[in-house]
Amino acid sequence: MIDTHALAEKPVLEGERIRLVPLADRHAAAFHATFQDPETRRLTGTHRDWTLPELQEWVTACGTRTDRLDLAVEDRATGDYLGDLTLSQIDPDNAHGSFRIALVPAATGRGLGPEAIRLLLGHAFDKVGLHRVELEVFAFNERARRSYEKCGFVMEGRMREALRWDGAWHDVLMMAALRPAAATAQ
Repeated sequence: MIDTHALAEKPVLEGERIRLVPLADRHAAAFHATFQDPETRRLTGTHRDWTLPELQEWVTACGTRTDRLDLAVEDRATGDYLGDLTLSQIDPDNAHGSFRIALVPAATGRGLGPEAIRLLLGHAFDKVGLHRVELEVFAFNERARRSYEKCGFVMEGRMREALRWDGAWHDVLMMAALRPAAATAQ
């Protein structure tokens, strides 16, 4: 049974080095700056140029959405914005949802992504009640794929030439993590 209150109540999830907090107005400028970085745009396949006012409006709406969970990744020691992640496209009948993450360039390569992913998966499985969480990653993003695998995601398929970037076609890999067997037996 899916607990929709676990999506609507916008939790704070504490890790060893990071904290996941509801994405809020105070994150809008940093969120916007992240998507001005060419490498972040490539790794996320972001073609659209969002204006700061558009993102401010979108971030404000995140706090009232009851069908998804948008969280900012913050450094526990400094409170600095390190990125964001989302649990969305929740299918209550089949107990699954979709996941995405984007970190600021300075936060990559430090193991913060897997820490954030594990925190969100714990919430998705233990609180929301999902059985399956899926994601898409571009075939050229090996670092992200390895991080996802460390967190229990398994490759399930490939969408051939589904992303066009800088004039070239790239495959999109589909991955999913299932609720741990011990949790399912409860």
